[in-house]
Amino acid sequence: MEIVETEVEGVVIIEPRVFGDSRGYFFESYNETFFKKHIGSVNFIQDNESRSTRGVLRGLHFQRPPFEQAKLVRCIIGEVLDVAVDIRIGSPTFGKHVAVLLSGDNKRQMYIPRGFAHGFVVLSEEAVFSYKVDNAYAPDYDSGIAYNDPFLSIDWILKDEQILLSDKDKRLKRLRDITAPFIYSELCAFTEG
Repeated sequence: MEIVETEVEGVVIIEPRVFGDSRGYFFESYNETFFKKHIGSVNFIQDNESRSTRGVLRGLHFQRPPFEQAKLVRCIIGEVLDVAVDIRIGSPTFGKHVAVLLSGDNKRQMYIPRGFAHGFVVLSEEAVFSYKVDNAYAPDYDSGIAYNDPFLSIDWILKDEQILLSDKDKRLKRLRDITAPFIYSELCAFTEG
């Protein structure tokens, strides 16, 4: 595996070594020892999977403390544009985002620490998306940011009329209108510990 740093501290792309031949392929999608050495100690407690069709945009989601979540995400089938937005108060990259193409072909993964909003849009006819989380789903602490918040300036590749949102995601607010009590220094201490 190879770690690719991004412009936003804490968010990294993981590129696996894929071994393929006429029978198919094999690769390690997760290795705890490698992860601890290169990223840090994260106790993933649950794996989730979703299937979506072209244009479906899920996000930008996060959970408020004490149920914030770190995620390790990948696309198993198809292709998505995956986005992580820094919402850590005091972070030098507050409001900045990382966008990366994840696909069943490139097998890349993205690690998103606590203190980020996350979302993805499906670019292929369909996609199967998988992610690990380090904290339980807590509906009362569930929150999000509108995907088209002009402050974020995210290029989702697709036009607005091609985007399909859930009713919940249609009601999400701009970053300036939400309370996201993620304190940069506290989250950095959590990751290092």
